[in-house]
Amino acid sequence: MLWSEISTITHRFLDIASTLLVFCIGLAILALLWMYVVDRNQTKQTIRRNFPVIGRFRYLFEHLGEFFRQYFFAMDREELPFNRAQRVWVYRAAKNVDNTVAFGSTRNIHERGNIVFLNCPYPTLDEDAVEPAPLTFGPYARQPYTTSSVINISGMSFGAISRPAVLALSRGAKMAGCWMNTGEGGLSPYHLEGGCDIVFQIGTAKYGVRDLDGQLSEDKLRAVAAHPQVRMIEIKLSQGAKPGKGGILPGAKVTPEIAEIRGIAVGHDSISPNRHKDIHSEADLLDLIARVREITGKPVGIKTVIGQSGWLDRLATEINARGSASAPDFITVDGAEGGTGAAPQPLIDMVGLSLREALPVVVDKLVEYGLRERVRVIASGKLMVPGNVAWALCLGADVVVTARGFMFALGCIQALQCNRNTCPTGITTHDPRLQYGLDPADKAVRVASFHRNLTHEVGLIAHSCGVPSPRELQRHHAREVQDTGRSVPLDELFPHPPVRFGPRAVPSGQD
Repeated sequence: MLWSEISTITHRFLDIASTLLVFCIGLAILALLWMYVVDRNQTKQTIRRNFPVIGRFRYLFEHLGEFFRQYFFAMDREELPFNRAQRVWVYRAAKNVDNTVAFGSTRNIHERGNIVFLNCPYPTLDEDAVEPAPLTFGPYARQPYTTSSVINISGMSFGAISRPAVLALSRGAKMAGCWMNTGEGGLSPYHLEGGCDIVFQIGTAKYGVRDLDGQLSEDKLRAVAAHPQVRMIEIKLSQGAKPGKGGILPGAKVTPEIAEIRGIAVGHDSISPNRHKDIHSEADLLDLIARVREITGKPVGIKTVIGQSGWLDRLATEINARGSASAPDFITVDGAEGGTGAAPQPLIDMVGLSLREALPVVVDKLVEYGLRERVRVIASGKLMVPGNVAWALCLGADVVVTARGFMFALGCIQALQCNRNTCPTGITTHDPRLQYGLDPADKAVRVASFHRNLTHEVGLIAHSCGVPSPRELQRHHAREVQDTGRSVPLDELFPHPPVRFGPRAVPSGQD
């Protein structure tokens, strides 16, 4: 009896399953016929029109290709903008797990452009190593800023990145003892909530400190500077990924909150002018620096991409004519390899000098005009692993900043969707469903761990070269591999110029 019932149930199940199978096959055939008709009659895509249904796979494979290359086909050192070896180092540093490797390096040390640091026979002992000395910005400002952190968080606007991402970075920066740059999107409550030091950036649209006509509002700037956490002001002239083009925030990412902070319309593309409309010359630039410094009482510097370099001579000449107090308190040199949330491909690919060329140009111009001790130099551009940071210090940077390094610490997987509001890790999206996975409390710890481990391993390089602190690295401590496979010392590739000019004495009372 039992077997009879089981047999009956089995037959009924098979009957239902076969009916469903036939139904599904019928639906599939109808769907294929529908796609065939649609593809043959549409005119937007030639492949689909000529090869109905099958042609659709071309677009599917194109979409999936970047993911397959990243996870299955690309070698550890092949990918751009960041390869797997770099990303894995950051992930492990952020998680504070063992970052040692075995067997041998996967890096081709003979490849042109590679940097080799020169170890000495008597490296610095651990007990002789010292923390980086405090560095003061803005000696002529009413409220100078002093920090010991060699590595800091570069500009990422609230809008370009999400609320939980800003919160995590702010809290992590406080734990790490480094500063966080707001980017050009204005000062949000989430920047302040973590309690870290803040560099407030004024972009070409002057978001957060603009009046109804888009001009600089002294009252709003004064209100921003009144926050004790805001330690310095950065006037952004240009950005590495899009020199000659202002910031771009797609309308899909302009929420009511972001619109209110920036002073713009909800849901509309936020596109900054390609330069400051009130700066037409080096004299105008110095006037704006002096004006912002007077209003805020804080150190004021500039961020720029180097292309044509003659303006640096004119700027230095104007500074020397006015006196050293008129100089920017720092210059952030952003290389053309810098990143962004959205930029035109011709600019991101082909405009501006790389940091390799730009950094020594700026440092040497300051040396030539006797301004090197007056103006601090901040380097920016793919400086997220120890070797790149140490290299920038060798070339003369006082401080380095990175954005994408800290994005990877937050969990970025290089999905390349920063401009689409679909970031799967919740970092560059304002979709609450996607933001849900980013826990600010957990990621803040990872931000701090990444900073600590990056600083530590830059110190390992410095100690191997025989200096007790990373800021003591000089050009003679590293060599660059040439086409022949042989390396040349950086101080031969980029020799310091003699000091040919000097700042005139500052008139009495200006100091």
